[in-house]
Amino acid sequence: MTLEDALEVCGIVAILRGVTPDEVVAVSQTLYDAGIRVVEVPLNSPEPFASIEKLSIAFADKMIVGAGTVLTVQDVNVLKAHGGQISVSPDCNEATISRAIELGMIPLPGVFTPTEAFAAIRAGAKHLKLFPAEVASPATIKAWKAVLPKHVKIYAVGGVTPENMSDWLAAGASGFGIGSSIYKQGLSMAKISESAHSLVSAWKRAKG
Repeated sequence: MTLEDALEVCGIVAILRGVTPDEVVAVSQTLYDAGIRVVEVPLNSPEPFASIEKLSIAFADKMIVGAGTVLTVQDVNVLKAHGGQISVSPDCNEATISRAIELGMIPLPGVFTPTEAFAAIRAGAKHLKLFPAEVASPATIKAWKAVLPKHVKIYAVGGVTPENMSDWLAAGASGFGIGSSIYKQGLSMAKISESAHSLVSAWKRAKG
């Protein structure tokens, strides 16, 4: 499964900040059952690489698995060694973008201005993370889409809800990164399932 295939099924990247290796497979299975096919484990979670390795084995060819909060080239190297497929960052670091591509992974750098977006594209990125999206707006993506290369996809991360998904998609967003609305420490599996199903249903409605 490619990232494009996974996001065609459902354009939601689940951000599991704070997840532990003991629970990560069960949480991700719950998300998979709801229809989500892309999961990232932020590197400021407990033992993140152990979680990523577990997911890469448990969901081989079923989900796209990677890390969030990737800040250094060394992070990228370790991510690859543990089976990561996507390297998601809050910033636009040309070195981490280039290294992810060298290792056969897909970088999703964080950008907030056209300058950062074009810097990421020049470094080889084809997927951009508008972050924090809650202090931007769908109009931001609409304006960017007029000038960015047509093959570049933009994902809104931060502040996305079932109610505003359709606005973001209409403006040209290709998908969303969603964190605490899907997972946070202490949530029951039932609550995670309920939230995931609600967001996936909203995605499907927004896509028509």
